[in-house]
Amino acid sequence: MSTATSSRSIPRAIGIWALRIGLAAIFGLPLLFMVVSSFKPDTQIFGDMGGLEAFLPVGDLSFDNYSGVFNRVPFWRFLLNSVIISVCIVVFGLIVNSMAAFALSRLQFRGRKISLTLVIATLIVPFETLALPLLWWVNKLPWLDANGFSQSWLDTYQVQIVPFIANALSIYLFYQYFDSIPRELDEAARVDGASWFKIYRSIVMPLSGPATATVAILTFLPAWNSYLWPLMTVRSEELRPAMIGIDYFQQLNVSWGQIMAFSTLITVPVIMLFLAFQKQFVNSIAASGIKG
Repeated sequence: MSTATSSRSIPRAIGIWALRIGLAAIFGLPLLFMVVSSFKPDTQIFGDMGGLEAFLPVGDLSFDNYSGVFNRVPFWRFLLNSVIISVCIVVFGLIVNSMAAFALSRLQFRGRKISLTLVIATLIVPFETLALPLLWWVNKLPWLDANGFSQSWLDTYQVQIVPFIANALSIYLFYQYFDSIPRELDEAARVDGASWFKIYRSIVMPLSGPATATVAILTFLPAWNSYLWPLMTVRSEELRPAMIGIDYFQQLNVSWGQIMAFSTLITVPVIMLFLAFQKQFVNSIAASGIKG
């Protein structure tokens, strides 16, 4: 029996590994092509497109494309802006969305289920539908700066941060995870005189590491990749995020090698973030799937 079972498990294991390798190739080859092409001149990039050489570091390799990136755009300024904007959205988003999810999960008040339904319903509304009305509103909002009150948020950091702090998907993910935490812990803490905020801060959030990591990643990605909204609201070069830098390489002489080099540089932080939180991300997705 054991021999027959092991003989059947070998082809199954081979099939699983073949599927994994195939999926890895589908998602990994574009990244490999981007990185390899960032070291090649444009003529060689197009010359290698017809064969496997497009994915191999062969031919005339150099760092000229990377030096061209730093000469063509203020890369470090763009990168710093993206880091500031993304980190602020993630940090404030974790606080606001987790507190909203805690209230929906734990507090009993009239209209709680309706509120949760409305939050989930906003997930089906694409951002492009809201972009123009939101642009009109932020153009009318006052803001206190060094020169006093200004009558517009355009061309500022806050216009790239504040509209994206509250997020329906983040609230829902936190709500799903909070709902799986036993309420007996809340009752015991309430008996000991703990407030709801202390329960949230000292009990629920420390137990929600996987959900926090997942929300952080899913919040960071769109914040880092934001293109349309900064293009509509930011005019000053010193406030533009990294994604807007792509436009600089499409003006006058298009350099595909420099585009690949720039894309590689702005992709590295995303990969590092995912690798750092990979275990928590997988655990949270698995827990959400089991809960249904």
